[in-house]
Amino acid sequence: MSSTPSPSTNAIASAHAPPRGVGIGVGIGLRHAHYRDFLDATPPVDWVEVHSENYFGDGGFDLHVLHAVRRDLPVSLHGVGLGLGSAQPLDTRHVAKLKRLVERIEPVLVSEHLCWGATAAGHLNDLLPMPLTDAALTLLCARVGELQDALGRPVLLENVSTYVRFRDDQYGETAFLAEIAARTGCRVLLDVNNLYVNQCNHGEDAIAAMNALPLDAVGEIHLAGHSVTDGTVIDDHGSRVAALVWTLYEHAVQRFGAIPALIEWDTNLPALDILLQEADRAREIQTAEPAVSGDPKSHARLA
Repeated sequence: MSSTPSPSTNAIASAHAPPRGVGIGVGIGLRHAHYRDFLDATPPVDWVEVHSENYFGDGGFDLHVLHAVRRDLPVSLHGVGLGLGSAQPLDTRHVAKLKRLVERIEPVLVSEHLCWGATAAGHLNDLLPMPLTDAALTLLCARVGELQDALGRPVLLENVSTYVRFRDDQYGETAFLAEIAARTGCRVLLDVNNLYVNQCNHGEDAIAAMNALPLDAVGEIHLAGHSVTDGTVIDDHGSRVAALVWTLYEHAVQRFGAIPALIEWDTNLPALDILLQEADRAREIQTAEPAVSGDPKSHARLA
C-alpha cells in the first residue's frame, strides 16, 4: 500500500533528521513544578521535553525558563493541541506559532499525536482516536506533509491511548503509523505505555504492535505510568512506570535500539529525584547487553 515520499519530503527529511543510530539518551518532561530545580542546577538528564503550546507566548516566565534550560540541554517540543486528524482544515495560526517556537528554541525533536480534536464548534481539548481507514490515512498524510513543509523539518507522530476502536478500521494503529511514515518521511514516537493501555482495554498485542513497525521508523519512545480502574486502564501519567511496561520497553530497545526515551509524568508530580530515578532505570535498559536474538521471552504477549 505504501508509496514513495515526494522529492520535497525526502529533501526535508535528509536535511534535518538526526543521524540514524545516534541517540540522545533519556529525558524527562520539564514541568512548572520543577522550574526552580532546573534554574538552580542542571539535573543529570540528557534532554527535556516540553508541551509546545505552553511556550507560544512572546515572553513571560515560562519562555524565560525554557531559554535558560535550552542553554544546557537539548529540548524536544511535543504538541498536544494541533489535532492533525481533525476534519477541520489545519490550524495555520497554530502552525505559525509552533514554527516561531521551533526557530527560537531549535529543538532536537518535534512531535505531534495521531489524533483529532476539533470540530466546527471548537476545540475539544482531547487526543481523540482516529478511525484507522484508508480515507483517514490519506487525510493524515496530507496534514503531516503540510506541517513538515511549514516547519521545514520532519516531525514524529505518536500513537495514543484509546478507549474505543472503530468497526471500520482497516489497519492496526502501528501499521497505520508505519504507512504514514513511509509516505511522508515522518517518524514514529512510540509510546510504550499507550501500547500497554490499549492491550488491556482492547485485547491488542503490544509486542505484535511494535513488531509491525519497521526498524528505522521509530525516532523516540515515551514511558509513563497509568491507573487501573474496575472497567478500564487509564493513561494518566501520574505514577512510576509499571513493571510490565518496563518489560515492553526492554523489547523496544532490543528491536529499535537505544533511541531517545522520555519519562512522561504530568499529574501527581513527585519530587524531581523520583523522575531522575525513573530516567536512570530507562538508561540502564538502554545500555544493557542486548538479549540473544530469538529469545522467546522477547516475543511473548504480556498479560
